[in-house]
Amino acid sequence: MIKIQAEANVPTEHGNFRMIAFSENINDWMPHMAIIAENTDFSKPINVRFHSECITGEVFHSKKCECGQQLDAAMKYIHENGGIIIYLRQEGRNIGIINKLKAYSLQEKGFDTVAANLELGLPADDRNFGVAIDILNILNVKSVNLLTNNPEKVKFVEQSNIKLNSRIPLQIAANEMSKGYLQTKKDYFGHLLDDQV
Repeated sequence: MIKIQAEANVPTEHGNFRMIAFSENINDWMPHMAIIAENTDFSKPINVRFHSECITGEVFHSKKCECGQQLDAAMKYIHENGGIIIYLRQEGRNIGIINKLKAYSLQEKGFDTVAANLELGLPADDRNFGVAIDILNILNVKSVNLLTNNPEKVKFVEQSNIKLNSRIPLQIAANEMSKGYLQTKKDYFGHLLDDQV
């Protein structure tokens, strides 16, 4: 079972947050994180974002996806309205950065993001949001407003002991590089995206 391993207050350009590291082992150097806005009211439904790690989008600002922009938008929203970002170490839909770069290479040859994963013998999406539910339970969260476009995340909450109070869209306008990626999200995974994508 995962448990709290460390926590501290961290000031960011989006505001001040309490950051908590969760893992089974204290020596795990890639723990999941809960990023909690300082004005969060735990007596009400809490704004929550499940966000999977994306080093290419978040750190290097890749234009192939909207992950970095989604994280920034979520941090801004959570800071202003209270809430929690559950940051999951599931890089590249949980295939890891090496396989993600291999998939990128195939995308350069015409494969879409799903077809590239399948060509490598990998699942289209290998993420598991059960650990996010575990973290919410440890934090004693009972009801959430989920910031997501992903019906799979909605399903995980609906099938858990946590009440889904509402869904809050978190859409980022497509650019020329991300247009195909977002269209695949919409067509293959059923993401709830506007026609602008």
